[in-house]
This record gives sequence, structure tokens and C-alpha cells, in this order.
Amino acid sequence: MAQQVSVKEPTAEQIAEQKIYSQFGVSDSEYELIKSFMGRLPNYTEIGVFSVMWSEHCAYKNSKPLLRRFPVTGPRVLMGPGEGAGIVDIGDNQAVVFKIESHNHPSAVEPFQGAATGVGGIIRDIFSMGARPVALLNSLRFGKLESDRVKYLFEHVVSGIAGYGNCIGIPTVGGEIMFDDSYDGNPLVNAMCIGLIDHDKIQRGVAKGVGNPVFYVGPPTGRDGIHGATFASVELSEETEAKRSAVQVGDPFMEKLVMESCLELINSGIVIGIQDMGAAGLTCSSAEMASKAGNGLELYLDQVPQREEGMTPYEMMLSESQERMLFVVEPKDEAQAQEIFDRWGVICCKVGKVTDDGRLKLIHHGEVVGDMSVTALVDECPVYDKPSSIPAYYVANETVDTLNYEEVTDLGGALRTVLGSPTVASKAWVYNQYDYMVRTSTAVRPGSDAAVITIQGTRKGLAMTTDCNGRYVYLDPEVGGRIAVSEAARNIVCSGAQPLAITDNLNFGNPEKPEIFWQMEKAVDGMAEACRVLDTPVIGGNVSLYNENASGSIYPTPVVGMVGLVEDTDHITTQAFKQEGDAILLLGVTQAELGGSEFQYAVHGVTEGRPPALDLETEKKLLNAVLGAIRAGLVRSAHDLSEGGLSVALAESCISGGIGANVEWSANGLRSDVALFSETQSRIVLTSAPDRAEELKAAIAAAGVPVEIIGTVGGDRLRVNLDGTSVLDEPVAELKFIWEDAIPCLMK
Repeated sequence: MAQQVSVKEPTAEQIAEQKIYSQFGVSDSEYELIKSFMGRLPNYTEIGVFSVMWSEHCAYKNSKPLLRRFPVTGPRVLMGPGEGAGIVDIGDNQAVVFKIESHNHPSAVEPFQGAATGVGGIIRDIFSMGARPVALLNSLRFGKLESDRVKYLFEHVVSGIAGYGNCIGIPTVGGEIMFDDSYDGNPLVNAMCIGLIDHDKIQRGVAKGVGNPVFYVGPPTGRDGIHGATFASVELSEETEAKRSAVQVGDPFMEKLVMESCLELINSGIVIGIQDMGAAGLTCSSAEMASKAGNGLELYLDQVPQREEGMTPYEMMLSESQERMLFVVEPKDEAQAQEIFDRWGVICCKVGKVTDDGRLKLIHHGEVVGDMSVTALVDECPVYDKPSSIPAYYVANETVDTLNYEEVTDLGGALRTVLGSPTVASKAWVYNQYDYMVRTSTAVRPGSDAAVITIQGTRKGLAMTTDCNGRYVYLDPEVGGRIAVSEAARNIVCSGAQPLAITDNLNFGNPEKPEIFWQMEKAVDGMAEACRVLDTPVIGGNVSLYNENASGSIYPTPVVGMVGLVEDTDHITTQAFKQEGDAILLLGVTQAELGGSEFQYAVHGVTEGRPPALDLETEKKLLNAVLGAIRAGLVRSAHDLSEGGLSVALAESCISGGIGANVEWSANGLRSDVALFSETQSRIVLTSAPDRAEELKAAIAAAGVPVEIIGTVGGDRLRVNLDGTSVLDEPVAELKFIWEDAIPCLMK
């Protein structure tokens, strides 16, 4: 990457007269407000600092009114939104720390570094809380895997994720990927990290104690990543794609050293506050730490380690060079802190002090080059209630009859088509590039409903997943939002865990378009309702807006990252069919619902109509019934019905278990293709030992959940008879080949 050379900065007067501030995403009205806070014209450094602090990425100025709708508290929540990550109690003085964040625009421009630094940034969010990172997940979206550009982005994003996670020694244990034209040119790269912590080690990003020194930790600051926060807050274009300096460069080996040294510092008990330099780098970390403590901060920029000559205050404050942290200790503990970082070979420099004047002051070459109100930077960004309107496509889809397609009679061929769709097909090509066994705590590897790791020294485990079907959210944002949360909970329960809380990544288009803002508010309403009913509060997350391409907005994609608690490792359950003769049970009622389904997309080539309906009370009954049955030892396998419906769920359980199944089922008047590929919600396939099948069925029914025994495990073929007629009879080995070979074949 070419080195960016400093140029002469414009004067405050030139910034005002030529409206240079607009290049940073600052509107005329925002500039006038900044002037009123300053009592004068802001200089180039100051307008740069305000522009990143008031960007959507940092200030949530377009989304804050919506985020307030989320439930954020609960009996287990120890820390909700507002810090580097949320924290949930898991008993025995232990807690789980987790968060998800996006690196969409950087990944569209520099896919390897964009994805890699997304992983690095979310890891820092976790260990800055004092937690040991124990697992990584991701949620990815790309265009159709048929164009060379999409293949390039896909290959290099996966390489970036693998390269960073593998080098730092944190297992990447799960995630999800969807391929659709909607994401062409604007991929989504969301990274999630989970950590473990004891209650007494929890840290906050606060600059407390007037006169206390402020330390910089990590590699020197360069010119990479300047204006990364504002770059993430505008639509991608040829002009923005040329701004490669807004894409950071990661060094996982350095991050490992920074992580270990920071965790040792935290364990020493001398830290008063610590925060990573993520979006907006030194600017955001210093301003936010001061704001949360109600204090000010002086930064001596001459002391900031610099890897390039002649860096200006503007460049130092806005650089997003990676693997850097800021922390505060008392003066008496300076030497001890310095000794820790010296021993790890990590740069540690005193770069400032805590003040009592509520100002962020920047001093360079003995002069004050920036003097801004911390409150103005962090708390006074204008918040916009954007207009919203119902999109025309939404109205048009109301009258679409999703049963008006010609009936598919070759159901074996349809199953092969859907299994071979990259969204449904095996993601082994991806996760085999990840080290998902490092740290030796991975109990359920990628490929089942949720990943599970064990907690050393206990019989507990953590289940984790990322979920969202953007097609559903597009067709009906409120219902799609409810489904995103509910499917995540279903995956967690099918793994034997109790859902605890969620972190979300709200990926949407341009909020200044009323139709897009309508999608946002409706999706948030649906998610919030589901979180309340299912007792899964939102403990943090990220908003990524302005995700657009030449055809318009991406599908609205509010990704849900959920973590659940496995109370006893004996409860860990997977989707694989286990033993010959086991009974197969179907929970829930199948309706004729093809809108937004993979069958509709892969076989009929459209996404239209309305998505499946979802009743949250029905969902809650299902989740409680299944978790109770798992804990009672009645369940051998569990798999939720999602993309591809019953046919794909059965095929995946057969493929995972290396065994066939024989199903006898009544379609209850539904067409055979609809019955097998409908994506009706609140359905799960369970298996049990044959002598406990009736006991399991009775337990589920007693919980008010419809249930029927539909077949047995066995043989080497997937056979399905509907109303006495054979509609599927496929060798499992052939289905497995199609499922496993789909992505590798396309990537050749």
C-alpha cells in the first residue's frame, strides 16, 4: 500500500468558506452547531475529530432513536450497551462477554485486510473488558458465487478471517454465509467474539482520577485507516473505493502480544480504565474514556509513537492503525505497568493525563492544536428522526401468491438443487481454513446448529450462533426481525443450551431514504419484541448503514449473535442422526409458506411474497419443551427447520450422521413440494431412542407443542413417503457429495 504523504492543511477560514467539512460527512447545520460549541471556527484537526465522533459509525445519529426500543436489562445482565462489549452472568462468579461488529466497506475495498482487521478489532473489544477471548464467529454475505469479483471477495475475506484468528490462537467455531444478488458489490463481513471473565476482573473504559497518567500501548501510529469511521458511514462508490488509506492493516502477532500484556496488566489490579483504539482511533478512545468519567483529557501528541515521518495532529488523531490500546493508572503504578509491557516487548508510552475541565486538549510541539468539549464530542451529536415510508415493493408483494408456481414433481432433483445452493451447501471449504480446535475447548465444531465450547474446570459450556435471513427481512422487516432472533434461539436450544442474550449487527442501506429507514424501524420492532418474549436482552452491537450497490440497497440484514448456557456438558446435542432404529419426531405444524424460501430462490428464481409467519408464544413453548426434553435425557439429536424446510433438515441430519432415514408423513392436504420445502417457523426435528419415543412425544405434547413421530433412522438412503406415496428416495452418499462439493466446485 502506497504511503500517504501529508499536504498543507487548510485554514479554519478556508474550511468554512469552501465547505471543506462536507468532505468529511459534516452537514451545514452540523458545522454551525460545532461552531457554536467551539465559540469560534474549528481548525482542520478539530473538524476532523468532530466528523468522526459525529459519524453514524461512532454516534449512531440516525439509529439511536431505534436502538432505544431494544430491551437491554435482565437478571443476568452485568453490563449492557455502552462499553466495549456486553457481559452476562453464567454463575459461579463467572460471566460471558460478547459483541459483534461490521467491517463491510473496508472488506469491499481490501477484502483480506478488511476482514482481518474486523476480527482484530472485535477481539480488542473483548479483552479491553478484562475477558479472555475464547471463540470467534462470523456472519458473511456476498453476491452470487458465479462472478469472478464475488469469488475474489469471498476467497480473500475468508483468508483474512482465517489468517488473523489462526495466528492469534482463538478458535473460529461457527458462523453463517448467504449468497444473493442483493449483496453484489457490497459484501457484509460481521465478526463476533466471545470471552470469559470473573466478576471481579470486569473493566470499563473510563479516564478517572484527575492527574492520572494516560498510556498508549501497541505498535506505532501510521497513516492507515484515516477517516475509517466516516468511510464506513457513506455509500460505496468509485471515489470511496479509491480511499484505500481508510482500510487498516492488521498484525495478529502483535495483537497477541498486546492482548496477553493487557490481560496481565488487568490481572495486576492497577488499571483504572482501559479501552481499545477502534473506530476513530485515538480520538474515540480518549474522548469516550473522558466522557464516561465526567472528566477531560490532555494528549501530548509528540509522545505518540509514529511509524511515519511528519505526521500531523489530524493524522495521529484520526488514524485507525491496529492493535492499539489506551489505559489509565495511578502515578504510583506507572513503573509496574511499564515493566509488564517491557517484558512482553510491547510499546507503552505516557501520552497524556486526566483533567477536570471537561475538555479534550491536543498539544503538539508545545502548542494547543485542539481544544474541544468532551460532552460536545460524545453526547451532543444531533440525533435525527428520519422520515419513513412503506416501499412500493412491500405493497406489491402483499398480493403475490407464492403457491402459483407450477408444481415440482421431481422432488429428488429439487432437493439436490437446494442442497447445492451455496447458501445451503456445506461451508467446510470455509471453516476448514479456520483453526476451530485451538485451545481444545471446542465441543461442537462448525456445521451443526450452534457451536459449543466447554468452560475449563466446570461441567458448563457456551453455545453460540449468528443468524439472519435477509430475504425474510426484505419481504417483511418486522416478521423477519422476529425470525432472526427466534432462529438464533432455536439453534441455541437445539445444542442443549438456554439462550442468554444477543448482540446485533444492523446492516442496512442509506437511512436518508425513507423506504430504508422504514425497513430499519420495522426490523428493530420485530427484534425487540422477540427479545422481550424470549428473554434475550440486547447487550450491545453495531450499526452498519449506507450498504448500497449499483442496483440499490442490500437486503436489510440485522444479524443476531446469540450465546446460550449449557448447564451440563451431558446436555450438548448435535443435528446428526445417531443410531439405527432411533425414532424421528417432527415438532410444530407445517403450513404452505414459500415466501423468501431457498426453494423459491433456487428452484423458481425469485424472492417474493411474504415470509413465513411467526407466533412468539408458540416459539417460546417450543424452545422450553425441547430444552426440557434434552435436559431430561430424552433427545439424541435436534435440528431446527430453516432454509430448505423439512427436506433439507432431514438430509443434513443424515449427512452429518452418515446414516439414512425412513419417513412416513401426512402432508395434510399440502402439495408435496410445498410440504417438503416450506419454511414454516417454530419447527424442530428430534430423534430419540426407540424405547423412549413415546415418552418424548408425551413430554412435548404436554408442553402444548404439536408433535408427531414421522419415521426412523436407518439404512443408507433418505426415503420419504407422503400420504403413502414415495416422493423422495435418495442415496445419502450422493446427497452428501452434492452438498459438500457445491462451493469447492464453484471456487475452482
